[in-house]
Amino acid sequence: MVIGLPKEIKDRENRVAATPSGVRELASNGHQVLVESGAGVGSGFADPQYVAAGAQIVPTAADAWAADMVIKVKEPQPSEYEYLRPNLLLFTYLHLAAAESLTHELVRRQVTGIAYETVELPNGTLPLLTPMSEVAGRMATQMAAYYLMQPHGGLGKLPGGVPGVLPARFVIVGGGVVGINAAKMALGLGAEVLILDTNLDRLRYLDDVLTGRFTTQAADHARIAESVRTADVVIGAVLVKGARAPHLVTREMISTMQAGSVVVDVAVDQGGCIETTRATTHSDPVYTVDNVVHYCVANMPGAVPNTSTIALSNATVPYMKTLANLGAEAAIQADPVLAKGLTTYRGAITYPAVAEAFGLEYVPFAA
Repeated sequence: MVIGLPKEIKDRENRVAATPSGVRELASNGHQVLVESGAGVGSGFADPQYVAAGAQIVPTAADAWAADMVIKVKEPQPSEYEYLRPNLLLFTYLHLAAAESLTHELVRRQVTGIAYETVELPNGTLPLLTPMSEVAGRMATQMAAYYLMQPHGGLGKLPGGVPGVLPARFVIVGGGVVGINAAKMALGLGAEVLILDTNLDRLRYLDDVLTGRFTTQAADHARIAESVRTADVVIGAVLVKGARAPHLVTREMISTMQAGSVVVDVAVDQGGCIETTRATTHSDPVYTVDNVVHYCVANMPGAVPNTSTIALSNATVPYMKTLANLGAEAAIQADPVLAKGLTTYRGAITYPAVAEAFGLEYVPFAA
């Protein structure tokens, strides 16, 4: 199979879909890998490294997109829609439940779209989303600490305080992969951390594994509202697999926060779990609502591309090999884990939550 690896063009997105080591795995299986010139530079990987791994460097995005399977990090941007076509296999993060125009384009152009974020193991975990959730969770705390500083619009609080001065209070809504990683970083800084979640078993687990100034609370509307009111930082870490995130933190709750408090919504890719969320970019990352600083960058891990690319490639390349070795249809039939990621196929939406998000027909996969 011919595999294309184009350069990412989303704002300051310096990740790349595979490392040279990952490309070597694909090439060693007999596949031709076309890497757009400069695709890996932002992550610290130069063209000669890809050549040494067995890839062919091509000069333009069009050359890379002409492949049988295109591997990416982020969803196609509007300027890339022209490359979408029937029989193209696209393997990337899609987040379609929050991207109506892209959904229609993939359907209209009959692209076979497999989304990293919905590839699902039998135990319900998401192996291709997990590494970026780990990165984004840890970054969420870093960015919150940065924007808590007064020169950046914040309260002027140090997360861990000092002797005689209380630490900052971090409230994390959602105790999954993002939530636990955000908590680890915040606790490491000495902050006071509260995690809210509806899953009591998850809260028990978090209570066992996390130590420090840490508490848990079962989430409901009233408890979220009270926790947000007293927070210096709110981190949105709610995920509904493949679906648009629910607004668990309302505009009214945000209005009760102290001026200079900080909100980081890691669920922004899926529409955000905070009502005041709107997607921002690394070039223009923050805005304020009711004097509360909001950091809602839709590709947070793109700010640490070397770490992110290596972590992502470690997880995705085995699935890329399966798709390339067997072809999309045979791979989906052979691997139920990979089949969970199929989102569009032959002009139909094959993931129920995406169809539901836009009131469109869901059509189960049939080869």
